[in-house]
Amino acid sequence: MILKLPENVKKIIHMLQDAGFEAYAVGGCVRDALLGREPDDWDITTSALPEQVKKLFARTIDTGLQHGTVTVLFRAGNDGWDTYEVTTFRIDGVYEDARHPKDVTFTPSLEEDLKRRDFTINAMAYNETAGLIDCFDGLSDLKDKQIRCVGDPKERFTEDALRMMRAVRFAAQLGFTVVPETLKQIRELAPRLAMISAERIQTELVKLLVSDHPDKFEMLYQGGLTDVFLPEFSALMKTAQHSKHHGETAGEHTLISLKKVRADKVLRLAMLFHDIAKPVCRTTDESGEDHFHRHPQIGAEMTKKILRRLKFDNETTRCVVNLVRLHDERIFRLEEAGSGAKQLRAVRRAVSRNGEDVYPNLFAVMRADILAQSEWMRTQKLALVDRYEKCWREICQKNQCLSIKDLAIDGSDLIAQGIPSGPEIGTILHEMLEDVLDEPENNNKEYLLEHLEIYQKREGK
Repeated sequence: MILKLPENVKKIIHMLQDAGFEAYAVGGCVRDALLGREPDDWDITTSALPEQVKKLFARTIDTGLQHGTVTVLFRAGNDGWDTYEVTTFRIDGVYEDARHPKDVTFTPSLEEDLKRRDFTINAMAYNETAGLIDCFDGLSDLKDKQIRCVGDPKERFTEDALRMMRAVRFAAQLGFTVVPETLKQIRELAPRLAMISAERIQTELVKLLVSDHPDKFEMLYQGGLTDVFLPEFSALMKTAQHSKHHGETAGEHTLISLKKVRADKVLRLAMLFHDIAKPVCRTTDESGEDHFHRHPQIGAEMTKKILRRLKFDNETTRCVVNLVRLHDERIFRLEEAGSGAKQLRAVRRAVSRNGEDVYPNLFAVMRADILAQSEWMRTQKLALVDRYEKCWREICQKNQCLSIKDLAIDGSDLIAQGIPSGPEIGTILHEMLEDVLDEPENNNKEYLLEHLEIYQKREGK
């Protein structure tokens, strides 16, 4: 079997070999190359000690000498440097924090180095001299599309609890399954995930969600991991929806919806959380039909707390929370006809109220939600979203005023008319905006100043 290695990777391996050391491309880059995917980066493992590596290459960075890692740099034209991590064969010591080994021991054995790795598909090495080194049958697992631990899964997950989430994440990215024994150990050891930092969990969560198979998120629930880091989702999976709109639990609906929106972090997070409040909002009427009144508003509050708990940045949190809050917003009724002018007026007010930056993502979220529901009235529901978006696009094309900053006048114009600086300015501008949202053609300086007295009277009421 021959893999095509980048020129710099071949150069590093050949230089190490010429100096009398073993050297191989290793880990995820070998896995991806075997799958015909373009590796994000190339890692090299070697029998050379860090100091020996540093002597062979002109430019290096001491990335993690205590763990045997040196970063080798090659000039990449005028655009900077290409970097490659070169790590000495090693045996990991005791894992005291369920994440990192206390110390490492360097070893001359490639097999010992591969033995410490997480999954068989990540424990293969390659160079042009020896070919593929596959001590744990990772190639067969690649062909069978399955995730299997190297050696004893209990030992691997006890060493590093984050590997339990990584198993599911790799399954989602590659479209693989997790073998029964590995999944069994995840269920047994899931509580250990509580020892992992929120930042590490967040990283794995996002990688899973933006993968080609975000619905593999269900395996986190099956493995008991959501009970640890996202119990709100576990509750969602147990929440029935007896309604003509649904034929599955709220959690199952959520999993379907993840596949109905493009692979974007904010959109996938919005779909994960859009119904998160349904377990706490559920009521059942006399006919046995379930209702979830105010679940978008309560869900937005819950989402904000969850994203803060998982250490998401403020901007991501703001965007996701807004989409959750608005995902079920009704601008038009199913039975509503109305004139085009009336519909445009309703959309202008909605955009002004909701904030312009929530669009067009809101339409993607609304459609994903509908497509994950039952077929009852689906065509009509989608038509309403289409109408909403069509109005929004027309408003944008006409560059109509949607906020105070878009008004044809500002506070300085009002001061020039003798209005004292202070709260009155903002109130008058708000009254002007109300007028312009109803009649966009009124957004011109002459008209607004001519009607200033009227706005002042409204402001005084």
